[in-house]
Amino acid sequence: MKLAPYFIVLILGLLQGALAVKAQQKSVIITFPDDTPDTVMLEAKRTITDAGGWITHEYNLFKGFAAKASSNALQTISTASTNFLPVIEEDQVVSVNGDLTKE
Repeated sequence: MKLAPYFIVLILGLLQGALAVKAQQKSVIITFPDDTPDTVMLEAKRTITDAGGWITHEYNLFKGFAAKASSNALQTISTASTNFLPVIEEDQVVSVNGDLTKE
């Protein structure tokens, strides 16, 4: 009995599942008010990474970061704190002629 065809089917199935999870991630920029405690931002980052997302950039000039995150993680972040509401925007490239390109 040859196991190679079954092994290939298994690998292809796992690869398809992994690609489906990656496709569900949105590229976003999340910013918080200047008086937001660091613990609120750390919890937001943890929510993203625990849900399978990742932080792509941390900003120093303002309280915020860029990330790839699922819709569920973003919903959790947006409702987690009523005192320090985040602004969640889709990450886009803007050119000088006004064209928008999604990341």
